[in-house]
Amino acid sequence: MIERFGVILIVLIIAQRLLELRLAAKHTKNARHAGAIEVDAKNFYWFYLLHAGFFASLLTEIWLSRFSLTNIWIPALIVFIGAQLLRIWSIATLGGNWNIRIFVIPGTTPVTRGPYRYVRHPNYLAVTLEILSLPLVFHAYVTAIVFSVLNFFILRRRISIEEAAWMQQSEYATLMHTQKRSWFSRHTS
Repeated sequence: MIERFGVILIVLIIAQRLLELRLAAKHTKNARHAGAIEVDAKNFYWFYLLHAGFFASLLTEIWLSRFSLTNIWIPALIVFIGAQLLRIWSIATLGGNWNIRIFVIPGTTPVTRGPYRYVRHPNYLAVTLEILSLPLVFHAYVTAIVFSVLNFFILRRRISIEEAAWMQQSEYATLMHTQKRSWFSRHTS
């Protein structure tokens, strides 16, 4: 029963990531057609490697530990579900602008509704919470720690580049000056 729950959960999350890659490819095509400027194209590959490595590490650690749940699995699962809801809300709010690549369409206005009213990068916050909480559901502490640290450095760089691009191409600094910053981002405004 517990093993089935774990397998189903991980398969669903991997399927979700694959669907997100497909959605991002569609949005990439549309963004390029609309004249978007892609910034730091190599950054996409770091995210791809991070997530592929995360799932490989998670599955390996679960398999090596003979799949056990600990007393923190329920709180970790609650955090994970909350992160999923935040992620879905963020993607839905951005609509066709959501992407795993960094695109800026000159002259467009950054999104300031939905979760973006409260925090500048809610999708990145959701990913951070997922990378920390999902392994904790399965007692995969090494994966939780290693990939949380890797995610921190990748996001820190990405957010700095993304915000700099938005500031050059839009009224980002004016619109976002009241939005809270993520704890892992550098000050760019």
